[in-house]
Amino acid sequence: MNVYYIGGSPCSGKSTVTEALSERYGLHYFKVDDYLDRYMQLAADDRKLYCSKALRLTPEQTWMRQPTVQCEEELRIYEEIFEYILADLENIDCQNGVITEGAAYLPALAKMAGIPMKQYISITPTKEFQVFHYSKREWVPYVLAECSNKEKAFANWMDRDALFALAVQQQCAELGYTSLINDGTASVDALTDRVIAYFGLQ
Repeated sequence: MNVYYIGGSPCSGKSTVTEALSERYGLHYFKVDDYLDRYMQLAADDRKLYCSKALRLTPEQTWMRQPTVQCEEELRIYEEIFEYILADLENIDCQNGVITEGAAYLPALAKMAGIPMKQYISITPTKEFQVFHYSKREWVPYVLAECSNKEKAFANWMDRDALFALAVQQQCAELGYTSLINDGTASVDALTDRVIAYFGLQ
């Protein structure tokens, strides 16, 4: 069974592209974020350090930390949950194949798992694109509701994700995986077509 992986960072267009490919080619869509809480709890139950710590933090403790610390711990969390994601993928039965996306698909983890280069691509946004679209998401205020300084918490969050995007881009460059950067100038259809062409879907 073919599995196509779209990694990257939040607010880059991964979900939109993946949904389009799933519908067009009859691929099973596996969205990692739908299961993230369960994966983190599994890791915590297995006494993995970073997931255990993250589950104990309040929103204030989470978002008021330095963005560099937040980014580093996010990378470690994805390393801790990766085995659970792969286990779920193995249990999917879809004749046409699977298209899966999530920030958890770090290039370094893809390399470690032996994912072929033509079955993995990352999409990351420019910081300007990321901040603009995040600021329009209705659920963002709820995430930050318990923070004492919501503007600072949001700025830290955006800085964390920008650092995360840079880390993904650097890993792709080092390991030979393809990285697309979405600055908003290309249409959704154009971005989708680039991914289709890269994966060689017919």
